[in-house]
Amino acid sequence: MVSVRIKLSSVLIDDQDKALRFYTEVLGFSKKVDLPVGEYRWLTVVSPDDPEGTELLLEPNANPAAATYQQALFESGIPLASFEVDDAQLEYERLHAEGVVFKQEPTDVGTAVCAIFEDTCGNLIQFYQVT
Repeated sequence: MVSVRIKLSSVLIDDQDKALRFYTEVLGFSKKVDLPVGEYRWLTVVSPDDPEGTELLLEPNANPAAATYQQALFESGIPLASFEVDDAQLEYERLHAEGVVFKQEPTDVGTAVCAIFEDTCGNLIQFYQVT
């Protein structure tokens, strides 16, 4: 039996306050932890459906290597993270109405419907619905 679990993952962001607003007010996550750590914060969000589940760390891209990596992914059109949704079309319509910029509208890729959007913090994010 494997005892390794995914409890925390992160997205690189350029501004923690802006990221917290986007990930909570637009995407609908809930703030879980907000602790000062030097000039930044240990700042995580979770799905309101699973408040004890996997946390997403909103991690500053203050390290030059992190900023370069983040920018390269964005410019290459590669999402930094992927989130599952129940209904890709409805989520697209909801986020589009909120002014979210999409790079790819919901697209059927055979086993899922995927869409890619900008998170306002320097990332492309994908959501998908398993079909």
